[in-house]
Amino acid sequence: MNTRKTIHDISLLGGHPALDFVNTVDSRGERWGPDFLNSYDDLVAWACRLDLIDDKERDTLLARAARSRSNAEKELGQAKELREALSRLFLSEFDESPVSRDDLELIAGMTQRAQSQQSLGFVRGRIQWRPADAKDLDAISTRVAQSAAELLTSRDGRRPVRACEGPNCGWLFLDQSRGGHRRWCSDKTCGSHARVRRFRAVQAN
Repeated sequence: MNTRKTIHDISLLGGHPALDFVNTVDSRGERWGPDFLNSYDDLVAWACRLDLIDDKERDTLLARAARSRSNAEKELGQAKELREALSRLFLSEFDESPVSRDDLELIAGMTQRAQSQQSLGFVRGRIQWRPADAKDLDAISTRVAQSAAELLTSRDGRRPVRACEGPNCGWLFLDQSRGGHRRWCSDKTCGSHARVRRFRAVQAN
């Protein structure tokens, strides 16, 4: 039986869509990969899981991708470029590494595109900004970029983004634990594996 995970069943542990987007690579620790975004359809499926697009927008984007697979593949590549830029920017909170101006400019450009397409409307009893309907292939990327920009600029009002300390993980997450000392993306997976390794090391000695 094939038990390999796909974009449809990977865990969503980041606590924020932008972090879950970075986490569409299975491991960023001692090894890299596999990558769960292998087609534009995977990108659309992921966006649906995070409620970044609705069912109507999903059907629109899939139909457009089907009409032009070359453009869809190009947009998938750009989405991955965004993902890696976000990975570096959020990691800078964790390890205090330098922030890349190129990465910031990429996020800023995509965020400005998303903002230029917004409209002011009345939604669920409140006046708020609404994104334009997702009709263009880059709709998911621009929404992710805008969401990421909001998280990046809220640093003073939240705990820093952290990276899982599992040797074959490196997933990013918002530490929302009570004490603020969360070390693992999931205590049931990476945390459990770490405890097993420590136990075996003690037994070996």
